[in-house]
Amino acid sequence: MIDMFLCVFPTAVNDMEKKLAEFKCDTNEAVCLKLGESLIIHTKEKLFINEVAFGYKGLQIQLYYSAGNLSTLFKVKYTARVTDTFDCVEPDDVEGKVREIIPAGFCCNTDDFISLLEKEANFRPFGSLLHTYKVHNVEAGEDLTYQIHKVDVSCPGFREYHERLQTFLMWFIETASFIDVDDDHWDFFLVFEKYNKDGETLYASVGYMTVYNYYVYPDKTRPRVSQMLIFPPFQGEGHGAQLLETVHRYYCTSAKVQDITAEDPSENYVKLRDFVLVKLCLTLPSFSSEKLSQGFSEEMVSEAREKLKINKKHARRVYEILRLRNTDMSDEEKAREFRLEVKKRLYGPYRKNQRELTKMRKCLRPEELASHISQMDTSLQHEELEKSYQDVLADYRRVLERLAQA
Repeated sequence: MIDMFLCVFPTAVNDMEKKLAEFKCDTNEAVCLKLGESLIIHTKEKLFINEVAFGYKGLQIQLYYSAGNLSTLFKVKYTARVTDTFDCVEPDDVEGKVREIIPAGFCCNTDDFISLLEKEANFRPFGSLLHTYKVHNVEAGEDLTYQIHKVDVSCPGFREYHERLQTFLMWFIETASFIDVDDDHWDFFLVFEKYNKDGETLYASVGYMTVYNYYVYPDKTRPRVSQMLIFPPFQGEGHGAQLLETVHRYYCTSAKVQDITAEDPSENYVKLRDFVLVKLCLTLPSFSSEKLSQGFSEEMVSEAREKLKINKKHARRVYEILRLRNTDMSDEEKAREFRLEVKKRLYGPYRKNQRELTKMRKCLRPEELASHISQMDTSLQHEELEKSYQDVLADYRRVLERLAQA
């Protein structure tokens, strides 16, 4: 009997696993996120382990936001739940997980949400208007109008709006976290589309940026970009560049600002910043073609910092991009001069390794020294340096291509 049970039991377990597997859902497919009339397909939410929610068939997590005020409809739908078949198995708390992100005040009833949509005509952007610009829309065959506003948390209604706004970070940025809006060092910059519909002027939320103002001794501040997001339906239209340039110009007017930085910038943000800073520095006399041919100078550092709040590291990068723009790379000698100048900067970390090696020679035993020297193989360093240069060159060329199209 025991032998017979052992033979049958694994089969029963396998059958159970197969049946339970039917109740696993890919949450990337289950989340249905909609902003205004635009359906957003891809999200990067990490609410569930391995992006899988257990306990449901046909799971659909509906999150609909109104275009302007971001009023929210939240529903969880499914065709079957695991408890319908297995009494002893509990499903994941999908609704509870989403409720941890979205603020209170959302609708669960479609009719209630529709009534809020009817009030969208009353919505107006928060804060003060900093910049208005137009973007040509090929599908509409016309130029669409956009506005950038600056606001602080004391603005009536903004705190609640921001609670809804920041939920988008969780859907689209993997390492995102919420901020403490009660800290008065925060500045908020919002992008809106202004459009007409049925004779009424309406506004749609496009994206936003948060900036934290750090203290710099003795009497300066250092604005640091913390969060930046352009909503997916508006990405690829140049709104990020417009937003970053507007923010830079805003802080440039303050004598108290030391320079502008960013917190853990992504690769895409660095590319965007390169484009914006190069565009701004084109107006500075120290970055003229004549001055560029003379090499990177303290005049460039000083003027970039004083007029545009750009630090030395970023000014150097701008110089290299504009130097490439003015260099005939088909001329071997000019191309060599440019390459050596960029590599000289890139060689900094390797030069540090050489200084450390000199110190090691004085205090390490021969076998320990040999181990460290093997890790600092010169030929390998040269290969890495060349790869770094080629990567930088490719990045710079992309910036210049975009600059030529601007």
